[in-house]
Amino acid sequence: MDQVLSQEEIDALLNAMNTGEISEDTIEEEKNDAPKVREYDFRRPTRLSKEYINTLHMIFEDFSKMTGNVLSTQLRTNVSVDLAAIEQISYDEFMHSIPRVTLLGMFHSEPLKGSQLLEINPQLCSLMVELLCGGLDVRTQHPDEKIPSIESFSDIDLALMRELFKEIVNVYKTSWKDIVELNSKFDTIDTNPQLSQAMSPNEPVVLVTFTVKVFGISTFINLCIPYVFFEGILDKLSIRNWFDSSKDDNEDDSLEIKRGLNNVEMVIETKLGDAQMSFADFLNLEAGDVIRLDKKTTSPLETYIEGEPFFYVKPGQKDGQLAIELLDKMEGEEDQ
Repeated sequence: MDQVLSQEEIDALLNAMNTGEISEDTIEEEKNDAPKVREYDFRRPTRLSKEYINTLHMIFEDFSKMTGNVLSTQLRTNVSVDLAAIEQISYDEFMHSIPRVTLLGMFHSEPLKGSQLLEINPQLCSLMVELLCGGLDVRTQHPDEKIPSIESFSDIDLALMRELFKEIVNVYKTSWKDIVELNSKFDTIDTNPQLSQAMSPNEPVVLVTFTVKVFGISTFINLCIPYVFFEGILDKLSIRNWFDSSKDDNEDDSLEIKRGLNNVEMVIETKLGDAQMSFADFLNLEAGDVIRLDKKTTSPLETYIEGEPFFYVKPGQKDGQLAIELLDKMEGEEDQ
């Protein structure tokens, strides 16, 4: 604990400096002569230097962004994933920090050693399963409601989550592409982490924690990576290698990005118009009835892409099917 000086001692020290009895150089020499002690916890050995951890921050920042996009696509709602922390702990500490009943996905990444573990808590699993099954979650209107936890996972729950784990494993492989080419493969899924013997209790691991936000509800996903995974690529984790300007641009990367974008599905909707009627008239509607809209038949219609207005269109038919003809872009950015 640092020493706290009294007011008299502070006044005496200031007077001594004013009279020249004590100089700033003397104080600096005394500070330099004092023994420098740094705490070290042998139970939590630091194997990776700060430089390597900074590189991991950049890698897993990309991983979090891509995972957020994948989850948003799979769950059909906006999912935000952000990197929260990177810690160096033991495997035993990690196992004691997660719930007794949780979802633990195990995968490996050749040619590097060790198995990686991805942990998703039961509350988040419950929400994901509900959204994967097409449920409209009432928490959009009541975000403060507690997420119900899955106490036991059914075969259907595990099957759905297994496919989601595989998508995240593919993202993991892509996030390491600039460092090393990995062949990441999903192995198995477990609901009782206490029975998992993937590593020895004292084995050092890197624990990467991500915050996940869905419907305004915030929770966590943990990624556990053993130290042996990094042993073969320590030289590649250097910041100098990461920002090596001599690397040539890879045309294959650009083509891969284009192929990925071409496969993205987008929802296109055309609004015919609006109409108002009484509830009694609505109940009496029958096949063949005509509903009068607020638009003229000669007026262009509005088309929305992912809920955003983009084009003025004209309805028609093509090859015996309903179709629209694009007339003009609506006001907005050209590159939108």
